[in-house]
Amino acid sequence: MPAFALYRLPYQKHCHMVMQKTGQPTELPSVFALSGRQGFVVAPFTPDDSHPVLLINNDISAETEPDVWLPDGDGEYAELRAQMELILDEAQQRPSVKAGTKTHYMIDFANFHSQIVAGNFSKIVLARCCHEPSIVGEGPLALFVKACHLYPRLMVSLVAAPRCGAWLVASPEVLLESDGDFWTTMSLAGTMRLSGSQLSFDEPPSPVDHDDGDITWSIKNIQEQRFVSTYITESLEQVATDIEEHGPYTMRAGNLVHLRSDFRFTIADTRRLGELLYVLYPTPAVCGLPKDAARDFIRKNEFAPREYYSGFMGMLNPEGETHLFVSLRCMRINQDGFSLYAGGGLLPDSNMETEWNETEDKMDTMRALI
Repeated sequence: MPAFALYRLPYQKHCHMVMQKTGQPTELPSVFALSGRQGFVVAPFTPDDSHPVLLINNDISAETEPDVWLPDGDGEYAELRAQMELILDEAQQRPSVKAGTKTHYMIDFANFHSQIVAGNFSKIVLARCCHEPSIVGEGPLALFVKACHLYPRLMVSLVAAPRCGAWLVASPEVLLESDGDFWTTMSLAGTMRLSGSQLSFDEPPSPVDHDDGDITWSIKNIQEQRFVSTYITESLEQVATDIEEHGPYTMRAGNLVHLRSDFRFTIADTRRLGELLYVLYPTPAVCGLPKDAARDFIRKNEFAPREYYSGFMGMLNPEGETHLFVSLRCMRINQDGFSLYAGGGLLPDSNMETEWNETEDKMDTMRALI
């Protein structure tokens, strides 16, 4: 069975569809192996035999308004829609994800936070998964269209392949982008829910709006974002030149805001993109510091395996446009409902109830669709 990806970039009115007609997506053991390759990438948090890095070939492509993918959309795309539905049906056959309760989260929090207090990590990200039953009855394509309308600031993507399953993502975080000349990434960390007069921030949505208004950030959020920015700077210095940092400033994502810094740089040899991705990902925003030790601890101790949550996905084209986003605000679409994922960064002064509420706020991005 082939595979497809449907995605809409932030602030864009149109969306893109890429489909692999025959065979399975290319499976890679590491993002390092992406050097010199081109296609739509679906990378897990930790590549392994069960969750490889996938590269979907661009055999068929289309650029359309999102609404054409609705069941009653433009008849010109009816055949493609039917093929996508078949791929989605196959992709949803994967076994259900092991979802956790608040009690499971409390146990994980105590375990993870003790590692911070002991000084084993300067930061670590704790994530969880919950199960939501299918009530509305809308199909994945309709949910993708709804997400495009609800979240104009975010990269919205629907990906389906038998190997990874079916995933819907509405991500605010760029891992790596290029228009063919300069390259960019971002440091995104810290989370607050908007309320009251704050709900007017960045309305209507603008790609350039750095007026924070009456939004005030805590020391914990500022420190968490600085960890990520420092890590990205040190990572870029290994393979990039002409590095510029701008920020931090407040960025809206749904009814949440985050602290964001932008990085612009050049890469002398685009054949080293796999090396750059290997160094950048996963960032401390989804993993921790030191990175390798934090990722290993997460893999062994989180109650629910992350699979493709907090990996990344998007188009990779070393000689053209590249748009890779961290797989946040996402859910896996199953036969019996939806597996929603969210996480948050822990520091010494982190509080369990506050962190739980942050994951709830982040999961509301997907809950609003279903």
